[in-house]
Amino acid sequence: MNYLKYSLLLLVFILTVSFVSFHHGWADYNQKKVLDFKAVIEESVYENPHVLAKVKYQKNLWTVYLAPISRMTDRGLTSEMIKPGTEVRLVAYPHKTNKTEMRAERIFVDGKKYELR
Repeated sequence: MNYLKYSLLLLVFILTVSFVSFHHGWADYNQKKVLDFKAVIEESVYENPHVLAKVKYQKNLWTVYLAPISRMTDRGLTSEMIKPGTEVRLVAYPHKTNKTEMRAERIFVDGKKYELR
C-alpha cells in the first residue's frame, strides 16, 4: 500500500515539475525598461494560453504577449479589435533574452486604454 502511495506522489511531483517548466515567467521580462509606442498589428492569434500580436517595432517584427482570452473579454477586448491592420499603442516590457519578444502591460485601441494585468 505504501508503495502505491509513494509511486502516486512521485508521479504527481514529476508531472507538476514538468508542466511548470512550460510556462514562461514574467520574471523573464525587463520591467525596468518600458516600451511605449504606436504600431499596426501585422498578425494576431486570439487563443489561449495568451493572445498574441505581431507588430513592427524598431524595424523588426516583434511578438507581443497580451493576456488570456478570459481577461481580454473581461476587459472588453475582442478579436475584432486586435485584428491585422489595427493601429494600437502598446506599453510593454521587452524579454531579457529574446530580442523580439515583449509582454504588454496595457494596450490602447481607438484611444481607449485596456489594462492587461
